[in-house]
Amino acid sequence: MAALLGELFPDVYAGVGVHSGLASGCATDLRSGLAAMRGGARPGTVPSGVPTIVFHGDQDGIVSPVNGRHVMDAAFGRDCLRQSHQEAGPDGRTFTRHAYGGAGALSARGEHWVLHGADHRWSGGHADGSYADPRGPDASEEMLRFFKALPVAARASVRS
Repeated sequence: MAALLGELFPDVYAGVGVHSGLASGCATDLRSGLAAMRGGARPGTVPSGVPTIVFHGDQDGIVSPVNGRHVMDAAFGRDCLRQSHQEAGPDGRTFTRHAYGGAGALSARGEHWVLHGADHRWSGGHADGSYADPRGPDASEEMLRFFKALPVAARASVRS
């Protein structure tokens, strides 16, 4: 839903955050939605350019991990150059962060976090929550960092 809203209303949303989701427009009904969740759908060929941050576990058995890349392809195109590096979070989970369209992760117009060993739970959520993975990294905190780093003009357009 976030990817779709960001693409349809770029004058309202300065950026998009997706966790374990699908690219905008990859499904139109239940059958195509289930196929997309299995990784069977690719986004369109015209990138939206909407600043986007994505988190997806590489062991997600509900929404195929390839969908994280599909979300980024929809935003930046299939051939967009990216910088990638692997890190370990504070709780020991390793992840690969791909930065799109910037000189580094902090200036990127897009980030795709591939969480190694993670399934279909919210990364960094509280252990008492349903569908939450406390091992992190903290997706909520990282999304806020990403949105705060967007150019002031992009954030201001949300209010006007």
